[in-house]
Amino acid sequence: MSVRWCRMSGVSTPTTTDTSAAPIPVKDWLPTMLTLAAIWGCSFLFISVGVRELPPLYLALGRVAAGAFVLLVFLAIKREALPRDRRIWAHSFVVGAVGSALPWTLFGYGEERIPSLLAGIWNGITPLVVLPIAVLIFKTEFFSVQRGLGLLIGFAGMLVVLGAWNVNGGADLTGQLLCMLAAISYGIAVPYQKRFLAGSKVSGTALSATLLLCAMVQLAIVAPLVTRQLPPAPWSLSPEVLGSVLALGAVGSGIAFVLNMRNIRLIGASRSAMVTYLMPVFSILVGVLILREHITWYQPVGGVVVLLGVAISQGVFSFRRRPAVVAPEPVV
Repeated sequence: MSVRWCRMSGVSTPTTTDTSAAPIPVKDWLPTMLTLAAIWGCSFLFISVGVRELPPLYLALGRVAAGAFVLLVFLAIKREALPRDRRIWAHSFVVGAVGSALPWTLFGYGEERIPSLLAGIWNGITPLVVLPIAVLIFKTEFFSVQRGLGLLIGFAGMLVVLGAWNVNGGADLTGQLLCMLAAISYGIAVPYQKRFLAGSKVSGTALSATLLLCAMVQLAIVAPLVTRQLPPAPWSLSPEVLGSVLALGAVGSGIAFVLNMRNIRLIGASRSAMVTYLMPVFSILVGVLILREHITWYQPVGGVVVLLGVAISQGVFSFRRRPAVVAPEPVV
């Protein structure tokens, strides 16, 4: 049995894989995976609704606060405590900023300018960003010809999503670049976390709560300084916006964490990472059907090319037998 660490939805989860276990029936894990894909895919819809009345910084603050509260409740139920090691808190402060506070804020600013479904597509590039940073900076991954090919294909897909042949600047380009920066921020947080927190004996729930608490403190300080206004009272928000904040935090960063942990225990981190390929489908569906957003033909096509590059770089498609590669979990 081997223990690995993954990142999902702004929180970290210790994962255990056991190759000697009997195969788990599909019916035991597929419904949960589809539920997770729907929750994380719909998060971009909730961001789009939330920024109608909330500055992105305060939307992100509400999200981390709600998520931290849910995880603290789970800790209380499990009778677990937060970590006491100062080193864990120091590294969690970095991951909380780069892996939660910053990208969630950037996605908010991005979705003030572009459709939510496009933000969901950009989220899919995260594993492509993780690989070169993990190889070149943190030395937590190795490089190969197949992974290099996957990166090139994924980069080509990014250019297609961006519509590089037809870029005229303006709000659309700015929004896409902000969402790209959010994915890059995730890409830095994942290998950093693997490098400095993977050896911790703290449970996934406790570490995840720690990360969100750090992000909450950061946003609580930064948001008033940047926006130059106090957060609006909850009762002043429309039910749609208030519900979106709660959905992003309590469901997307709280309940979904528990569901993901269940799937990881059942089928391991590698197969659980397949949710990466399902999330953009849901973000596009809810964007078109619920928000009535319009999509250009090359955006989903580029998204498919990006996911193909991700699959190749992660060893999903291989011409020879090789040990399975545990991919970074998706982050939203």
